[in-house]
Amino acid sequence: MPPNPPQEPTAPPAPPPGTVESWALELITTRSLAAKLTPPPPPRRWAETPTPLRLAEPGRPPELRPARRGLQVPDDLSSPSARAKLLHTFCHHELQAAELMCWALLSFADAEPAFRQGLLGICLDELRHLAAYREEIERLGFQVGDFAVRDWFWLRVPQCATKLEFVAVMGMGLEAANLEHAPLFGERLLAAGDGAAAALQERIAREELGHVRFAVHWFERWTEGQSFERWLAALPRPLSPLLLRGKRFNRAARLKAGMREPFLSALEQWQPPEGDPAAAGLRA
Repeated sequence: MPPNPPQEPTAPPAPPPGTVESWALELITTRSLAAKLTPPPPPRRWAETPTPLRLAEPGRPPELRPARRGLQVPDDLSSPSARAKLLHTFCHHELQAAELMCWALLSFADAEPAFRQGLLGICLDELRHLAAYREEIERLGFQVGDFAVRDWFWLRVPQCATKLEFVAVMGMGLEAANLEHAPLFGERLLAAGDGAAAALQERIAREELGHVRFAVHWFERWTEGQSFERWLAALPRPLSPLLLRGKRFNRAARLKAGMREPFLSALEQWQPPEGDPAAAGLRA
């Protein structure tokens, strides 16, 4: 008898309709801009026996045009178009963050319920931030989709193979770095005469504290401490601390978010090993 043909691997089943998991999958995969910007509230019901589902990429509405090269931050923010372009980049960051919280919720379906519920709560925060940026962009006379975007977070975060790696990269890495980036951009927007946009940056930086604190809590719970070396080992290459800290280190904000002095000192002083260019990570 001829050998049996090789079997194609079966895709994980879709989450049951009317569940948080199904809502999360729709938010990631939809190609409707309206559904991305104003999704319905998530259901109250969670799947009883969720199956892990790892997605490689999100659905992208045609209005969100991919940039041909890295996005450059405008040097001069005096014009409404320059400020709108900057805020549009931040708006897309928030969209990616919301999607990636859903990605983790689906990928780590066997994680603690409190962890997955926390991911949903942060996702809803990111969607609120997205809506706030959208309002500011429209105030300046532009729309979401008027500028190109880049899925920088999506190119890197799904490399995380474990829930520990996810909180190390997303919460203790990218969101913690925003504790430093947001105040600097807030100062630049204020200097350009846009107090409303500057105030939004300040508010978002304040709310990011809880997101970083969430990641720190679970990292400490799963590793029984806050070892810088353990955190560094959890970063998928080529990510490195150089990309996960701002130019002006915000020790006070990071302390408020639950990071400890020994960890912060190691983070602030870290330099890539000589002869290892990959350790410097990739530019945004």
